[in-house]
Amino acid sequence: MSLLDNLNPEQRAAVTLPAGSALILAGAGSGKTRVLTSRIAWLLSTGQATPLSILAVTFTNKAAREMLARLADMTMIRMSGLWIGTFHSLCHRFLRTHYRDANLAAHFQIIDVADQLALIKRMYRAHQIDDERFPPKNLQWFIQKNKEEGLRPDAIAADHEQARRMVEHYTLYESVCQRESVVDFAELLLRSVELLTKNSALREHYRKRFTHLFVDEFQDTNRLQYRWLQLLAGDDASVFAVGDDDQSIYAFRGAHVGNMQRFEHDFAHSNLPVHIARLEQNYRSHGHILDAANALIRHNHARMGKNLWTDAPHGEPLRVFSAESEEDEARFITDIVQAQTEAGVSLSDMAILYRANAQSRALEHALFSASIPYRVYGGLRFFERAEIKHALAYLRLLASPEDEGALLRVINFPARGIGTRSLEQLQDFSRTHRVSLWAATCQSDIGGKSGANIAAFVLMIERLRREIISLPLPEMIEHVLEASGLLAHYRAEREAEERLQNLEELVQAARSFVEERDMNRYMADEEEAIDAETRINPTISRELTAFLTHAALEAGDTQANDDKSALQLMTMHAAKGLEFHTVFITGLEDGLFPHENSLNEPNGLEEERRLMYVAMTRARRQLYLSFAQTRRLHGQFRYNVPSRFIGEIPDELAQWLSTMPHRDTRYFASPKRSPAFASNNALRDPSPHHPHSVPIKTFSGSRLASGLNIGQAVSHHKFGNGIIISAEGSGNDARVQVNFQNHGVKWLSLAYTTLENI
Repeated sequence: MSLLDNLNPEQRAAVTLPAGSALILAGAGSGKTRVLTSRIAWLLSTGQATPLSILAVTFTNKAAREMLARLADMTMIRMSGLWIGTFHSLCHRFLRTHYRDANLAAHFQIIDVADQLALIKRMYRAHQIDDERFPPKNLQWFIQKNKEEGLRPDAIAADHEQARRMVEHYTLYESVCQRESVVDFAELLLRSVELLTKNSALREHYRKRFTHLFVDEFQDTNRLQYRWLQLLAGDDASVFAVGDDDQSIYAFRGAHVGNMQRFEHDFAHSNLPVHIARLEQNYRSHGHILDAANALIRHNHARMGKNLWTDAPHGEPLRVFSAESEEDEARFITDIVQAQTEAGVSLSDMAILYRANAQSRALEHALFSASIPYRVYGGLRFFERAEIKHALAYLRLLASPEDEGALLRVINFPARGIGTRSLEQLQDFSRTHRVSLWAATCQSDIGGKSGANIAAFVLMIERLRREIISLPLPEMIEHVLEASGLLAHYRAEREAEERLQNLEELVQAARSFVEERDMNRYMADEEEAIDAETRINPTISRELTAFLTHAALEAGDTQANDDKSALQLMTMHAAKGLEFHTVFITGLEDGLFPHENSLNEPNGLEEERRLMYVAMTRARRQLYLSFAQTRRLHGQFRYNVPSRFIGEIPDELAQWLSTMPHRDTRYFASPKRSPAFASNNALRDPSPHHPHSVPIKTFSGSRLASGLNIGQAVSHHKFGNGIIISAEGSGNDARVQVNFQNHGVKWLSLAYTTLENI
């Protein structure tokens, strides 16, 4: 009974369920790990199971180690026979034992993602495969996706030439892996599933052994993992799955939330029932935060349903801030962070969450300017990201040909046929003739194809240096990104959208730097150094030199050491499983969050809403939501509609904050949302209780020549009702971007369409 003493009634009921499979719907902060571990300990302590009869799956090796340690403390039973680990580690253990049956060598090795990519590149070189037409990362993604669907090359439907070639390369990849006795991570699971499917004797052996199976984070399982679980679970097995369908946010990684909805049907046996239990008491957040999260997630239809509650006080209302721009949003957050630290909240107990990594740039700049230590959790700071470092290296090389580090970084990126041997020859020439590496690149007599490639690179850099002389800094960077081949390289990569967004944000960083730069912030000797350098080399832009200095400083020591308290920055996906005293959710604008792509994908909007739910439930005491009325995206100003997710939070739970210029108090509170937001929300709700004739906010300078306005509600004969959120061009080239209620975001040419005011 001591195992049950610290459990609430819901948790105790789940831990002591009778024999049979069970699905535990565990809400955020409800103690799911305690329940899963206590269930195993209870079965062991009451003699209903032995360590040999238990198999438990976690999603990280760290979680597996922690669970083993807790079980040892709780039961005092030796756990040597218990199988506990990730899907990959358990399948590895299985295949090591049965390598002959799985047609593997006894000494087979596992390759990680980087090694897998290197193998594909070696395979390309050996078989003269065009890596521009078939980028190695695209094939890597193709193989991973199909393996997670349980598909070998001969099972893939290839209905066009490109697909047929990809299938051929997948086949070739499998033969190389078999010859070299290596398996990738997806192969571990797929080969285990195939072996259990084909070998009935082996399958029955493990079904008799593992009579109790446990799965943590069940909402994150993919179809192949679910199939593996079905194969291991015999008719007498008890499967205890713990998860939260409202926190299923990894569809892009293959997670299938439908596994939870199928569980009751697929694991029901004639002699053992399936139990459904809910853990709804939250031990993390104050009441207002939970009430807001519950109200939001109720807008999702495909959910199993639960309602979080807490014994804690209602706490403070959510704060919603309407910023004029992304810079204004970043300044607001910086102000609040400073106020929180003065009130005694640790920096490390605060987090800023964003939908896309590119959003961190403006936030990092504001924190850097305010000297607030920060740490990017689960990722790199903006100026440390590989694509940004490549771009900056090109700019550094253009500003100073003697920058050897920049030269080495970009001379063969994107790949242009200048290999390691050629670089060694250039470095030897540099040492022998006592000249810079750039001079060696210009003067060396390396022949053949490598020599021609080096000469072409030199000509490209010299041409670029001439072309950018008179360009403003943002246009200069745009031109370098395009002419260097960086943009083309990332456009050809599958799933490189985030890198392209970061490069666009680099241009915006330059634009903001030019607009905001105060020359007096630099010391006189730094200014003289810049002046002297630009006089010696007139191709060096004063602004470029200053911007590179600024980038180097921001990439310096502003990220705190591991032992120093620091504000946490992260994507909403990276925040899952974490909690903080104060949370800022930024960029809450339709098109950014929810992302515009989600509006055109099946169940895309519901997954975005689940992501918002996860973000909100990270906060224990204070939750700030912010959006920017204007934000520069893809090189153009965009006038934004506040996210529909804000509109799904009841008015009585939120307090609106606005900027008050020329006042001692910078921000003032309002209990109600703005008329503009009310109208936008009304447009989304087709009920008769929300008339469409409410006032529409018009941003200064946003009136279009046609008489329409940014933020105006309009009607289209085909797409129905919507709101104008952006515009560009003039005359016959004028077009507007409209966020339609039922058809998502679309660009329309004003020369060929008619929009009626609502």
